[in-house]
Amino acid sequence: MAKRIVVAVDRITPPYALLDLVGDAARGGGATIRLLHVAPVPDGVVDDDGRVLAYADQELERVQAETLDALRAFEVHLPEGAADSTVRFGDPATEILREAEEFGADLIAMPATCETGVRRLLFGGVTEQVARRAPIAVLLLRPAV
Repeated sequence: MAKRIVVAVDRITPPYALLDLVGDAARGGGATIRLLHVAPVPDGVVDDDGRVLAYADQELERVQAETLDALRAFEVHLPEGAADSTVRFGDPATEILREAEEFGADLIAMPATCETGVRRLLFGGVTEQVARRAPIAVLLLRPAV
């Protein structure tokens, strides 16, 4: 039974079925869950006249705060006190694997999305990259259509 689970989520598509499944596993086995979202590294914001509206570090803090708020809304689907949330910035597959290692996870759970097109052919989808490179078990759950 997994005791430390990293759940990689996208802020846009709530993975309620995945959260319910992981939540049931946590209730039954007393697991600790880390909700993770990986965002692109933000740039500074400048207006049309070249004036700086927000520096990159300010934009990073804003994105992090907004994302943590969104992730906390997902925590209500999990056992009370069993989950915490974090945000990383950079390449999604690399950061998911890094978070799993640093958290000491024995399972990575993530929604399986069907990426298509040239990007998937050249680089593979994030879920595919994580599943191939992970040294631990990876649970992929395809969302219901």
